[in-house]
Amino acid sequence: MAQTTDQFRLTLAQLNPAVGALAENADQARAAWREGRDARANLVALPEMFISGYQTQDLVLKRAFVADCMAHIHALAADCADGPALGIGGPVYEDDVLYNAYFILKGGKIHARMLKHFLPNYTVFDEQRLFEPGPIQGPYEIDGMRIGSPICEDAWYEDVCEAMVESGAEILMVPNGSPYFRNKFPIRMTNMVSRVVENDVPLVYLNMIGGQDDQIFDGGSFVLNRGGDLALQMPVFDRVIAHVDFVREDTGWVAQDGDKATFPDDLEQDYRAMVIALGDYMRKTGFKKVLLGLSGGIDSAIVATIAVDALGADNVRCVMLPSEYTSQGSLDDAKDIATRLGCHYDFVPIAEGRAAITNTLAPLFEGHEPGLAEENIQSRLRGLLLMAMSNKFGEMLLTTGNKSEVAVGYATIYGDMAGGYNPIKDVYKTRVFDLCRWRNDNHRDWMAGPSGEVIPVAIIDKPPSAELRPDQKDEDSLPPYDILDGILTMLVDGDASVAECVAAGYDRDVVKRVEHLLYISEYKRFQSAPGARLTMHAFWLDRRYPIVNRWRDQS
Repeated sequence: MAQTTDQFRLTLAQLNPAVGALAENADQARAAWREGRDARANLVALPEMFISGYQTQDLVLKRAFVADCMAHIHALAADCADGPALGIGGPVYEDDVLYNAYFILKGGKIHARMLKHFLPNYTVFDEQRLFEPGPIQGPYEIDGMRIGSPICEDAWYEDVCEAMVESGAEILMVPNGSPYFRNKFPIRMTNMVSRVVENDVPLVYLNMIGGQDDQIFDGGSFVLNRGGDLALQMPVFDRVIAHVDFVREDTGWVAQDGDKATFPDDLEQDYRAMVIALGDYMRKTGFKKVLLGLSGGIDSAIVATIAVDALGADNVRCVMLPSEYTSQGSLDDAKDIATRLGCHYDFVPIAEGRAAITNTLAPLFEGHEPGLAEENIQSRLRGLLLMAMSNKFGEMLLTTGNKSEVAVGYATIYGDMAGGYNPIKDVYKTRVFDLCRWRNDNHRDWMAGPSGEVIPVAIIDKPPSAELRPDQKDEDSLPPYDILDGILTMLVDGDASVAECVAAGYDRDVVKRVEHLLYISEYKRFQSAPGARLTMHAFWLDRRYPIVNRWRDQS
């Protein structure tokens, strides 16, 4: 397009960085810049902290890491000197103070840099212990347009945006590292519409995509005109480079209409988030293949399906490790789903190993009734065998405990909790059933697995059981899952009191028992594998409780 003072083309790069992969992140930035240059853009913008990846956590406190980031920023400035300006986020030390910064590179040098003012310090964020708040700043100028770039959290409050517009900003371009949680997008949109209405200027919201440890960045970048009118909506989770044209009219700059993606429902978004989280965790840590214990139950079934959709069937090993308590139905169902998914299937009975362990312990256990210890031997033996296979074949072991089980400790530490990643760690059991039904009814082009009914209906319909003793059912030890999940949703996600749970209709004795299990299981969660964060109350950074805790709610 013609480069005039009445037109401005902005290229938005909704891309996927990896923490610490500085050269690769810089290469992504160069490729996006070239695409913008070829489209005759004025500015190519990348998200917050893109050069370093996000979140860095305490890695950013290493001065050598920050210096390396800045070396790559300066190299980018030199390499991208002849063409559009490039906006990219990264850490910087100034006067011995560490900031979260956004750099505008132009003409071979740093043309401007913005410093983040509001530092989030809630849920998964700890920015106040890492960075110092920067001063509220004015805009920078690119080819006749004055742009303010409040960094992520800076746009959630009035102050920074208002100061930028009052000092001359004609549009706001907000670089973000905003992680997904269920139904977050309307919250983002409402806040950004507020900034537009307050300041009467267009706003660009640019977010990154991809998985980083437990967090998933979902993109969903957009452009708003005055009055909150949507001009461009980029899809969630997809890598997209989009160009938006601004035209100067009598009332100021106006973004021209572009594509407007529609979003899938929250079940599909949760499922895709888990697929991305596992796929990126594998890719960014260097693993190629996974294995998991396939019990014939619903949790391992959905984890196997997620793994196949993320990695492809050739990279997933499913292992059935039956005992004498394993039902024929479970044996059949495990083989059935492995066949439907097309992944490798191994059959490894544990009877011989279990007999050896039982005989070894017999002199010590003599005179004691069999019970939980004997049940847990089975689980820990399975964990031992799966870890041995993981070591031998170089395949990362996945754990399969849902949020309901993780919450109340219905899992065996060093047994079925063994492994490197748990895709369903933030999914309550009742939602696992919903996700299985959804996946059977839906297939998308981002799924590497087959279409159709991949999870046998028999798995979905049968009563959940750990099958560690004869005729065992989960409800022998736990309330029915609809009741358990209702109470946990209140206690964990809502931080509700016992009295509030009772007022909602739950039996007080049941609530107190669930509360007790929740608190005494903290030590297990402390040692559990990371997993995809889908809510604002996921177990790990969102919810940090002491392991030693003698307080109980008496309400």
